Amino acid sequence: MPQSPQSFEKHAKMVPLYHYWAGLFLLVPTLYVAYVTAASFSWGSLMMLVFALGVILVTFFARAFPLGVQDRVIRLEERMRIGTLSEDLRGRVDEISTDQLIALRFAPDDELALLVRRVLDGEIADRKSIKAAIQNWRPDHQRI
Repeated sequence: MPQSPQSFEKHAKMVPLYHYWAGLFLLVPTLYVAYVTAASFSWGSLMMLVFALGVILVTFFARAFPLGVQDRVIRLEERMRIGTLSEDLRGRVDEISTDQLIALRFAPDDELALLVRRVLDGEIADRKSIKAAIQNWRPDHQRI
């Protein structure tokens, strides 16, 4: 199946069953259990509420932890890629934040050095402005 093209406007990966439905499937029963607990308190309903909240927390961290690892891998890849571009950039790569490196992953090699210099000079700093400065989008189809 061919990958859809990515751009600044359309690069976020959305999995509808996860991003929309899973939250709903967890939230509705949790709200119901909270209502039952408040309306007619019992230790059983309180334990069900605690369990439901625990499931929501586990679901949140099941997403957050892999994203944190993905960010670390992207940081490593981009530091290595920047280090191969030029000697002066290799020496300053520690000045680039993880958020900036994550945004720079979409820049093709021929634009990367200029964008890194703009980031280091303080012209552009946040993810959104770095991504908006990219002319020819380099897609990332490997993200989680």
